[in-house]
Amino acid sequence: MTFKSTDGLGSQPISKLLIQQAVPASIGILVMSLNILIDTIFVGQWIGSKAIAAINVVLPVSFFIAALGMSIGVGGASIISRALGKGSHAKAERTFANQITLTLILTVFVVFFGLLFVDQIIPIFGGKGSLFLLAKTYYVIVLYGVPVLAFCMMSNAAIRAEGRPKNAMYAMMLPSVSNLLLDFIFIRLFDWGMMGAAWATTISYGVCASYIIYFLLSKKSILRPKLESFILDSKLVKEISSLGSVTLARQAMVSITVLLVNNLLFSFGGESSIAVYAILSRMLMFATFPIFGITQGFLPIAGYNYGAKNWRRVRKVINISIGYASVLATLVLLFILLFADQIPYLFSNDLVVNDQTPAALKYVFAALPIVGIQLIGAAYFQAVGKALPALLLTLSRQGLIFIPLLFLFSNFYGVNGVWLAFPVADLISTIITGYFLNRAIKKELIVQF
Repeated sequence: MTFKSTDGLGSQPISKLLIQQAVPASIGILVMSLNILIDTIFVGQWIGSKAIAAINVVLPVSFFIAALGMSIGVGGASIISRALGKGSHAKAERTFANQITLTLILTVFVVFFGLLFVDQIIPIFGGKGSLFLLAKTYYVIVLYGVPVLAFCMMSNAAIRAEGRPKNAMYAMMLPSVSNLLLDFIFIRLFDWGMMGAAWATTISYGVCASYIIYFLLSKKSILRPKLESFILDSKLVKEISSLGSVTLARQAMVSITVLLVNNLLFSFGGESSIAVYAILSRMLMFATFPIFGITQGFLPIAGYNYGAKNWRRVRKVINISIGYASVLATLVLLFILLFADQIPYLFSNDLVVNDQTPAALKYVFAALPIVGIQLIGAAYFQAVGKALPALLLTLSRQGLIFIPLLFLFSNFYGVNGVWLAFPVADLISTIITGYFLNRAIKKELIVQF
């Protein structure tokens, strides 16, 4: 049995199909990234550079909790894609229902403890001195909405898995637009400061959830599980958790990385250095949107065709995805290099921050053209249900390679050593990922022709 929204995943030309899947995903990520960029500009210009640093302190905590939903979404989406490829609609629906239950239980539980220990958590992530109260104001309000964000991230992956990339795109665009509108109202007009920025963000999560619920209840979605499907199935939960652990581990390591980087930078240059890192983080989100868009487009195609045992199409989508990602990343890098001196002035009027940011941008973005190999390599193992290789590849970049380099280089080169650790870690992890991906292709996708 096949389903209308997924039919093309196994039959349309790969290049055309990847564009169909990746462009909406890229647009959605771009709009979300622009939202974060413009949000940061608003905060920096209307509240101050310390407010940017304070938000950067909070983000790893809120994003880690939200990543619970993202990881459950990606893990479940892999199962859904392969189930639809095999014609098992019932398993796809049961998987999605279990994802919803699991997301809500875990995120509400974690948020409870996140609020309970707020005064201890914020300083750990670099919210010290004058940043503490600003970060706490933002943290408390945003955390109330994080379970809603987690639901959105989880559902977005499932919507892409059923072959509805445009609807997934809308789910990302609507909250971004609403956040910017509310930023203007709450910060500029009402002068609510950090509280206004926080409420704008939290309400935008609700807008996203409202659209997703509308879509799921409409006739457009094929994932309409029965009530009994929401009862957790231990075998299914184990499979979702195993595959989703890759995404969760990635975000956990990102949070740990931010913690370490924020504290190192605070020791070198105080609040100004953290503000520089905040700008870099926003630019990374913006600059990598084409790569992540291609990766998101790659996942349902690879998963569906692997489930259908169409090895040739799986191999083809790997090669085309890496090619597209490399070209687009190179173009983005050229843009960054060309406008490195002008970019910081969009975010801040602080002369120290604006003086330090251009060099940091050039260091951090140097290896961008090869990052696609990392992401698509790890995504392949997720898409085909091989959790352990995907997990190890993810941990190698974020933890096993980057963290030692961070301390080694910063010990010799100070702040510049922190920035240098980024491209060197990307280079090493790309080589490792490329090796294991090539081995998997030869073993699984060529021998079986």
